[in-house]
Amino acid sequence: MARAGAWPGGESMADAPRHLVLPANIDLDALDTVRDGLIDAVELGPVEVDGSQVQRVATNALLMLVSAAETARRNSFPFVISEASAAMRAAIDRLGLTGNFTALMKGQ
Repeated sequence: MARAGAWPGGESMADAPRHLVLPANIDLDALDTVRDGLIDAVELGPVEVDGSQVQRVATNALLMLVSAAETARRNSFPFVISEASAAMRAAIDRLGLTGNFTALMKGQ
């Protein structure tokens, strides 16, 4: 049985990453939902953002991810983006944000 304040695997809740799955289309309509999830996650501990489903992404969404990563860094929590789709990586490159995302990408 897991101890209080721990996930079933035994790691502490502060150490277990919060997994956020980005929607296929991160447009202006989706920004509020994504933002709310990021705000909660970066205040609580490590964050892993799954970008595998992203087909279209607004510039504002990419800037929001950079901002969330900076907030996590200031809170001394890891922040990674895993499985970024080809469309997401292409948008990052097209907007000249590769330098901002290089350290955030996991397994790319």
